[in-house]
Amino acid sequence: MNRHASARPPMPRSVDEITASRRLRRMRKADWSRRLVRENHLTVDDLIWPIFLIDGENRREAIAAMPGVFRLTVDMAVREAERAAKLGIPAIATFPNVELALRDRTATEMLNPDNLINRATRAIKAAVPEIGIITDAALDPFTDHGHDGILSEGVVVNDESVERITAGAVLQAAAGADIVAPSDMMDGRIGAIRDALDAAGFQDVAIMSYATKFASAFYGPYREAIGTGGLLKGDKKTYYIDHANTDEAMREIEQDLEEGADMVMVKPGLPYLDIIRRARDEFAVPTFAYQVSGEYAMIEAAAANGWIDGEKAMLESLMAFKRAGCDGVLTYFAPRVAEILKG
Repeated sequence: MNRHASARPPMPRSVDEITASRRLRRMRKADWSRRLVRENHLTVDDLIWPIFLIDGENRREAIAAMPGVFRLTVDMAVREAERAAKLGIPAIATFPNVELALRDRTATEMLNPDNLINRATRAIKAAVPEIGIITDAALDPFTDHGHDGILSEGVVVNDESVERITAGAVLQAAAGADIVAPSDMMDGRIGAIRDALDAAGFQDVAIMSYATKFASAFYGPYREAIGTGGLLKGDKKTYYIDHANTDEAMREIEQDLEEGADMVMVKPGLPYLDIIRRARDEFAVPTFAYQVSGEYAMIEAAAANGWIDGEKAMLESLMAFKRAGCDGVLTYFAPRVAEILKG
């Protein structure tokens, strides 16, 4: 007879017995312990503040789809840059709403050393030299058709656009831009800009490439802000990345880094956290995201209707970028968040 045949089967353990040695809630019990083991942190150093510009003096225009965000004349932008510096925000990114009379098919105004974006850069640098200035070398604020490049017979032409973008980028550097951030998605523009900047003596001006800019439905309020929404003919799917593709996005990043990009941008942000994580893991370079206008507008609209706690959602959304691997975020929430973090 098997001596174990009459042995009693083990009694099932209680929940207390199972979890006694591995209660993950132990470090969640108090605020101090949660802070002690927090894996990711959001600080003012993670913020870049996008600012919209208009011509004129002492004027700010509300943007209907972006409550709390304004188009600013240069003098008002200087004041906001001063406020940003006091809050500890490291950098601002400027985007011009160019007067319609100055826009044309080939973005001629981009080549004006005294255009709106360059005047703003010089004024801000003179008043607040310690703050970083990031400028966008894309053509869409300067074209009468709303595309990021030169339109010829219904097609956005690559090489002619790169030539114009490159010339504009050098003028932005000459005005005092610290980082040139081309968002146009033309092939080869990073290498062309790097060569041109170096040849002009701007070796220390960095390039933040919008390496993975997707054809997204989240850009609508931004196009209102810079005045291109009603101008756009067709769409941008022939040069922005299909939002279904991830491998293609990685190839774009690899190409831009090979051409001389110092850092990369993922745009939009929250719907593309997987792209951010993959980019960070595969390339281990400074990685940023743009929390775009549509993302901002959704949070603001839901908060205004009482459907969410706006402040908590704002902070949670930014922590998501840090958790995904971002070094920093372009966000319209920047001054509000900086005040909370310093508070």
